Amino acid sequence: MKKNQKILCIIIISILFFSMNVSAVQISNNKEQNEIENNLNPIENCLVISSTQDEDDIDPLLDLEVTFTIKEIRALDKIDLIGKPDFYVKVFINDELHQSPTWRNQKYVNESWSTTVDVDDFEQNVSIKIQLWDKFLLRDKLCDLSENNEYLRHKRDIELIYNLKTGHWTGDDFLYPYFAWSDHSGYGRLNGCDDNTIYQRDRDCMILFDITQNDYDGDGIPYWTEVNVYGTDPMIDDTGSDDDCDGVPIEWEHKWGNIISRNWHTGNWDFYFYYHPFEAEDHDHLDPDNDGLDNIEEYLTSEWDSDPFRQDVFVEIDQMEAGPNGEPASVLTDLAKDLLRDAFDKQNIVLHLDDGCMGGGEWIPFELELNTSDENLPRIYREYFLHGNESNWRKGVFRYGLVVYDATFNGFVFHAADDYGGAFQISSKYVDKKDFIPTARRKAVSYASVYMHELGHTLQICIPGGHDSKSKAMWQINWWKFRPYKSCMNYGYTYFLVDYSDGSRGRNDHDDWGTLDLVAFQMNVAD
Repeated sequence: MKKNQKILCIIIISILFFSMNVSAVQISNNKEQNEIENNLNPIENCLVISSTQDEDDIDPLLDLEVTFTIKEIRALDKIDLIGKPDFYVKVFINDELHQSPTWRNQKYVNESWSTTVDVDDFEQNVSIKIQLWDKFLLRDKLCDLSENNEYLRHKRDIELIYNLKTGHWTGDDFLYPYFAWSDHSGYGRLNGCDDNTIYQRDRDCMILFDITQNDYDGDGIPYWTEVNVYGTDPMIDDTGSDDDCDGVPIEWEHKWGNIISRNWHTGNWDFYFYYHPFEAEDHDHLDPDNDGLDNIEEYLTSEWDSDPFRQDVFVEIDQMEAGPNGEPASVLTDLAKDLLRDAFDKQNIVLHLDDGCMGGGEWIPFELELNTSDENLPRIYREYFLHGNESNWRKGVFRYGLVVYDATFNGFVFHAADDYGGAFQISSKYVDKKDFIPTARRKAVSYASVYMHELGHTLQICIPGGHDSKSKAMWQINWWKFRPYKSCMNYGYTYFLVDYSDGSRGRNDHDDWGTLDLVAFQMNVAD
């Protein structure tokens, strides 16, 4: 009996000791996490200016006007049962309606539209409401642009407050650098999928937009900020100036280093300046959205709408010309590129495909095919991506996705350099064989699916057991076993699905989207 009591005491003491250690580890981990979060919050020790409503002219150099610009519209959902949507935009600026033309039968609108309004020079805030409509025979339909919440379950439009003193806005779309409170769709980007309706029909759409005001010297920094914050001359264009020598110019630091917030205790508006153009920040190492692009690289790609607080993936597409013996040109069609973009857009990761629109996107002469192999692909990479410059700034910023005719296999990642794992190829000769239904959409899906599969390897999608275990043939046991893993990384779905899985389908599924590593491609990546 005494022996049993002794054993019981030892067990109880062991359990208590283990629990104390677990608690200590948990407390330590929580403390470490809190320290990390605090370090990642740049507004902790920044310049804060409180702005009251005064009677002074906000900009005495000119009569202020506000311009609202739509840069792009994308349908991320089936909008009409038959055909493509007929989009138009309604914008209410200080309750005054401005309506765009109707873009007929277009799922993707790349034509910009803007409207300009004269505003009160003595009133710092301008109210703006945005609505996206689809014209319909009997009743026009309002599309979804917003993140619904428990109080506004059916909200579809966007309400903003634009501030004339700083040139920034807040509301349903906002800029906040602390990840715990960030607007995951990005600043100047609206996404109807943010209410978790990615796989439901809810008329989800995406809009890229901008709001600007006229400025005497044309540097995009409002008069009030130049005079009261930076101490610069509002009559001299400061574009490109980098007085603190931290690698990014004043206009970029102003756009991304300044937020506005309503102080509900005082009723005033607080302006936070956390990237100050006369105080150097470590932009060479700052990467607040953890997408592998530091702030200097975000600046270098800013003309293509990169956002330092929302994840961006840049890929250069080089494609092969047609061959002399009837070999067709190896290309990703525009539809294939749109399908790729849609998949990432829904997850608030913006995929930028450089097919020539960003300074890359080369056409590879067919003569370099030479039964394209592991030995020849790095040569193409060095000549057409790096252009002979091993220090080319695009290395480590852009992934490199070749489309060739015959590299002996459908697709694979290849080692372009010792310190770079972001290069891959797909071969049209083998992808075309999967197009047993020869339609433009069928071809686009096949190419986009294989391209996204290989891109997934550079994103370090690591599947337990390896993707090879997800069999291609339905008569194999694993084909049925891994049906819940609905991803183009699963060979059973490659050529038919342009998406990764989110892990929500139960056993044998895998959360691809939740485990992406956007940084790993900058190092030597295996496979």
